[in-house]
Amino acid sequence: MVLKAVDVSKTVSAGGLVFAALRRAIIEGELKDGDPLRQDEIARLFNTSRIPVREAITMLEQQGLVKNHRFKGAVVVGLSIAEASEIFDFRCIIDAHVLRAALPNMTAELIAEARAICAASATATDPMLFGDLNRAFHITLYQASNMPFHLATLTNAMDRLDRYLRAQLLITHGHSRSNAEHLEILDACERGDADAAVNLTVAHIRGAQRALHEHLGKIQTRFKAADAE
Repeated sequence: MVLKAVDVSKTVSAGGLVFAALRRAIIEGELKDGDPLRQDEIARLFNTSRIPVREAITMLEQQGLVKNHRFKGAVVVGLSIAEASEIFDFRCIIDAHVLRAALPNMTAELIAEARAICAASATATDPMLFGDLNRAFHITLYQASNMPFHLATLTNAMDRLDRYLRAQLLITHGHSRSNAEHLEILDACERGDADAAVNLTVAHIRGAQRALHEHLGKIQTRFKAADAE
């Protein structure tokens, strides 16, 4: 298993730390679809008992990243084209609502922070940073909405898509296009043009949806071809 061992034997929130490490490994693709999460092995890696590991796996299951099977145990859950489309449809509604609520509260400092994220993304060479910076851009703008429940729900939706979006951005060279779209959204926010900001955000999400749909379709086609051999 590709995980960095951490000694959490004296940490109160051991389950939370195990959860964070596993979640990151899944999102970044170190743990792949169908990989088993063996509790004994994970407990040894973190120098803890199985109780925090079970807690972590339960939290991952609540976020839709892991599924427990009766005889197989917990495994990393894959994402179907239908599920991805549903999540993107959901994001178009929620992102638009949250952004419209956030825009009147955006300060010059917040706009500058979001613009710094765009600048960092434009010069990033590590593909693993693309997803982090993409998420940071959106969350930075949305925090001004003061809608913590909406933001938590959006974070869960992003978790389900993130590992696939990272791969799609790398393979399709969509990183520069995504960053350019971020700048257009930011310019609209800076002008205080809510309709333009929302329309650009929805178009941005739909573009990612089309690209990821094509990417997932190719993956599933390869799997079917391999199974037929």
